[in-house]
Amino acid sequence: MRRAANFRLCWVLTFLWVLTPGLPTSAQQVPPEYRAVLTTLGRTGDFKDGVLKIGLPRNDLTMAVAGVSLPAAFGFSGWIAMTRGDGGMDVMMGDLVLTEDQVNPVMSALLDNNLEVTALHNHFFWERPRVFYMHLHGHGLAADLARRVKPALDLLRKATASSSGASTGPAAGGSGVKVTPELVAKAVGYAGDQLGSVYKITIGRPDITLVEMGAPIGVRMGLNTWAAFAGSDEDAVVAGDVAMLEDEVTPVLKALRTAGLDIVAIHHHMTGSRPVVIFLHYWGRGPALKLAQGVRGALDVLGRHGRAPMSP
Repeated sequence: MRRAANFRLCWVLTFLWVLTPGLPTSAQQVPPEYRAVLTTLGRTGDFKDGVLKIGLPRNDLTMAVAGVSLPAAFGFSGWIAMTRGDGGMDVMMGDLVLTEDQVNPVMSALLDNNLEVTALHNHFFWERPRVFYMHLHGHGLAADLARRVKPALDLLRKATASSSGASTGPAAGGSGVKVTPELVAKAVGYAGDQLGSVYKITIGRPDITLVEMGAPIGVRMGLNTWAAFAGSDEDAVVAGDVAMLEDEVTPVLKALRTAGLDIVAIHHHMTGSRPVVIFLHYWGRGPALKLAQGVRGALDVLGRHGRAPMSP
């Protein structure tokens, strides 16, 4: 009961914070060691809440899911993130979006540089071209981690010069349209960000305490639930990811299936973490309000099942 109450309190406070204008953000100046990481990788990123995060969108791919043309922001953007752990060392995590022919070369580039590959899986059905998601983990000095991950990221950079795109169908709802953000945010209970034609909501799990080698693992390090909406209010598509404790998997599955949303994957992202966190991916098409209400149904069961989170 206490855990459920804490989750609901965090949910309400986060919602009010997001909807209140004029509050300061937690954006921070990038520390020198992380500026060096960006220089080594030749990438841009941002530093917030103690985490350096670098986006890796696959803008070189022309993606379609079930015949619906979709941009990278809908769910085809990878990332890597670093945060400070014990002994002045950093923890690095990431999620790379790869075509089938890129999976094994990138995996070898990571393994050859003493980085861990902790998961490989799909996030979608019916997508063209086929893409897979590879999760990585590393621990060490920030400069050393940048050097070790660079060969894998360089392989992705080379791929942009020879795109693996595919012919696509029309966008959901027609070209140039968007779902109404306020409609979706009110139904889901969280506000999101407008990323071009995509409205994306990202939600943390503040009720779960997860620590890796002394570093707190939160939203920006990959412990989050998200939902991306595209199309129109009348004809929308949604895809997303739910972060769950083991005891929450079945209740979330029931909520999503009752709402008519398709389950496309259930898997882990991290290894050796306690408590164990399972991630579930879903997809749906229909009126935006109905899809948003289906997502809300899954959120409503989080925090109500199983043991209290355990600290490592």
